[in-house]
Amino acid sequence: MPVVVALDAGTTGVRALAVDEHADVVAVSYRELTQHFPAPGLVEHDAAEMWHLAEETLAELADRLSAAGRTVAALGLTNQRETAVAWDRRTAAPLCRCIVWQDRRTAARCRELEDKGMLPLVRERTGLVLDSYFSATKWEWMLSEGGVTRSASLALGTVDDWILWNLTGGASGGRHATDHTNASRTLLYDLREGAWAEELCDLFGVPRSALGEIGPSAGRFGTVHRQVAGGAFAGVPVSGVAGDQQAALFGHGCHEPGEAKVTYGTGSFILMNIGDEPPPPPEGLLTTVAWNLGGRSTLALEGAVFTSGAAIQWLRDGLGLLEDASEVGLLAAGLPANEGVYLVPAFAGLGSPWWDPAARGAVFGITKGTGRAQIARAVVEAIAYQTRDVLGAMEEAAGAPVNLLRADGGAAVMDVLLQLQADQCRIPVVRPRTTEVTALGAAFLAGLAEEVWDLGELTGLVRPERAFEPVASLSRADQDHAKWLDALRRARGWAGSSDRR
Repeated sequence: MPVVVALDAGTTGVRALAVDEHADVVAVSYRELTQHFPAPGLVEHDAAEMWHLAEETLAELADRLSAAGRTVAALGLTNQRETAVAWDRRTAAPLCRCIVWQDRRTAARCRELEDKGMLPLVRERTGLVLDSYFSATKWEWMLSEGGVTRSASLALGTVDDWILWNLTGGASGGRHATDHTNASRTLLYDLREGAWAEELCDLFGVPRSALGEIGPSAGRFGTVHRQVAGGAFAGVPVSGVAGDQQAALFGHGCHEPGEAKVTYGTGSFILMNIGDEPPPPPEGLLTTVAWNLGGRSTLALEGAVFTSGAAIQWLRDGLGLLEDASEVGLLAAGLPANEGVYLVPAFAGLGSPWWDPAARGAVFGITKGTGRAQIARAVVEAIAYQTRDVLGAMEEAAGAPVNLLRADGGAAVMDVLLQLQADQCRIPVVRPRTTEVTALGAAFLAGLAEEVWDLGELTGLVRPERAFEPVASLSRADQDHAKWLDALRRARGWAGSSDRR
């Protein structure tokens, strides 16, 4: 049987992997992506480097597949969603660095729009909030302060669009398109209409003509151009596109309303399938397209936590407390309790359910006896507390409990984290056999479009590796969480007054 390839253009790196008919990963290639921090609060990527790494990973993967005698049925694409890209369709040149989803340069613009009374319109039309997290104000900044010139050849897109355009030919006829999941993360997409909203494009000063087409999450977008990656994938259909968190929800098999997952990546992203009817704007949460199949969109509630794995990187790279990120789990598990130390990782403000851009990172409860083990445990616990906060908001918005949480992402390998998560949420937390669920979801969507699998088969292909049941007492978990909320309260509004209390 041929394999399906997934290309995952993430925040910290680009990964290409091949999945066989049993959903087993048979080959992987990875390259780390350079992070640019030109000033506090600013985060950028080089779009040209991103495409170069995509080609490198595909070429390396092709060599491994060729050596194993494997052929490729389809290619799926997933990405870091809100990150904004601008390029020239005539020259194929990026017009500036990508502005990454973590970037806060447009926070003041978002407050300005909110002060003008624009939040109800944005909430109702898009399911999102006015926050610099999303793409629209990033593109607006590029077109004003960023020096990007409006022209007939201007292309504005998210990372999936940029990669897709290059995969399918670039300046030689590449497809300028995105899918509904990524479009729904821009502040320019009408959830009910399933299309770009002219009124919102005008509000943010983004030319509609510069945006790509919107296609289904599972459907053929084009074929890989013969000049890509040395021609190894020439003619392979690109048939699945989804934002990374939606791809993970699909990869977990959360096909029914009420099913939920958490992905522990640079941030933590909790999504719950809510069916196909847009709800009233839920307090503290986002409504987003989960996927679009056959012209019909399934929606999800989402809680976006900005800093999770990034806090572990900070321990390693910023403080030098770790030589390797994998040490954090061992240090955290070596303590039976946090010894009163709580860390609020609001390095880029707070996302769901608080939405406070003025919050800042803080550590509370430090004594002379506090060392790297206590700080490491505080970081791991903060990841679990933030997820509990989001799940609580989701249950309130949905009017129903979440009975099981599926977990993936780099930090999901830590038993101590998943046990803390089960204790805090009082539900089983299940880790799948592969934690590459985001790429798996992109592969599933592409394979579904090309009839490698049907929808009924996919749920049975995702097999659990371990389930973590709550073991700590409810009173202990609640006491720890109450102290966390106290620490959170103290960290909020630190960078200035906040009206999101």
